[in-house]
Amino acid sequence: MPQSTLTPVKNRNILTAIKSIADFKNNDLKKYFATYEVRINQVGEQLEYYVRDAICGSFKINQEKLSQYTGVFSYLGNQNNPPDIIITNGDAFEVKKIKNLTNNLALNNSPPKERLWKNDPRITVHCRACDGGNWVSKDIFYAVGCANGGKLKHLFFVQGNCYAADKEFYYKKSKELKDGIRNFFQSKNWEYTETKELGRINRIDPLGITNFRIRGMWEIQNPIKVFSYLYRVDERKDFSLVALMTREKYKSFPRDDVIAIETHEGITSKPATIRNPNNPALSIEAQLITLSW
Repeated sequence: MPQSTLTPVKNRNILTAIKSIADFKNNDLKKYFATYEVRINQVGEQLEYYVRDAICGSFKINQEKLSQYTGVFSYLGNQNNPPDIIITNGDAFEVKKIKNLTNNLALNNSPPKERLWKNDPRITVHCRACDGGNWVSKDIFYAVGCANGGKLKHLFFVQGNCYAADKEFYYKKSKELKDGIRNFFQSKNWEYTETKELGRINRIDPLGITNFRIRGMWEIQNPIKVFSYLYRVDERKDFSLVALMTREKYKSFPRDDVIAIETHEGITSKPATIRNPNNPALSIEAQLITLSW
């Protein structure tokens, strides 16, 4: 099978990813990975590789993918620390899988992100060092796939600052709760241990062999549900894709990429107005991109 030719790294972004998916027109994850000899069986991991291949333009490359990712990505994450993907000198992506349209996104111990901040204690040292470490924050997109039975039915890309409030809001709530737990421990004369978690009691039992950890687990409504006032899913379609970002972000991409999206016969791109995550009384000028077959 002929190999596709990768375009320059500098042109890789969410718009080229959407066009790659539109041109590839295959949402059967199980069949896709079997055809191109990529030995990945877990649907969540398949979805992440699908997003990588969309960004990279490597859907039809029948060989080990790692060499194709070199240069396109400056960071590929792990299961325990966000994000999952960072494009070289570009945006970050966090990939999440849900089984149905009513499921919330499990964010584990990391609150929602309006941006990826370098000083976030939940990201790794290697993540901070990507792109030479010369960054303070990056735009982040959540890529949420609704997949079941090996088939990707819906894929929703949403820019973090269209979806989540500023980081201070979440950190303030978390700190208030942590301070309250510390005060409660002190009122009981329990030993308090400094921790990145909400709280920890060491040696809680008479033998001093048991520790008690208090962890915060975050979740957020999936964007298909949050932005149902903008886009209604058509279950008669085999596949649907939605991408939502600020108008400012959309206009920041190379003009050729914007034109490629707006002139593609299968893709629709139009202005939209969304609620401001920090103040619902205000609005944000956004861009809504849709694709279905």
